Amino acid sequence: MGGRTELLVPRPRIRPGAAVTQVPQAAIELAKRFEGFHRVARADPSRAQPYICPAGYWTIGYGHLCEPTHPPITETEAEVYLARDLQSALAATLRYCPALATEPEGRLAAIVDFTFNLGAGRLQTSTLRLRVNQRDWVAAGQELRRWVYGGGRVLPGLLTRREAEASLMFCDS
Repeated sequence: MGGRTELLVPRPRIRPGAAVTQVPQAAIELAKRFEGFHRVARADPSRAQPYICPAGYWTIGYGHLCEPTHPPITETEAEVYLARDLQSALAATLRYCPALATEPEGRLAAIVDFTFNLGAGRLQTSTLRLRVNQRDWVAAGQELRRWVYGGGRVLPGLLTRREAEASLMFCDS
């Protein structure tokens, strides 16, 4: 058969009753993968400049919202912004989806990335929130796949991102 053999490593569960305070590594990886560290090579190849994201928002680094006049930042500074932004997304995710506190980290990571990408307000008012709190992971995956619009149009990057998040809904360990 030839193919690659992969070692399946169980994803850790969060202990019931334990406070979740650390952003799952998978959420960091998702955010970095889909946001990227945007820089303008001609201006200063080692620094990120503010840019308008596909949804029409001024952004810098790894998807940090900013003013258009924000000064350029290094990748290290972008990682500090990302850590703060993801910590806020984690807090909001657990506030609106307390069911995730006892689920595998992959599920938490998926919804933290969703919240980081679209904001806590979108999670708070979504059917996705309802499905997560019902622990209906199939329906939650379907709901994630609906959030692919930016600036009034389907964005290919969001299609890919939501598929990556949805795939984490089906982890069992």
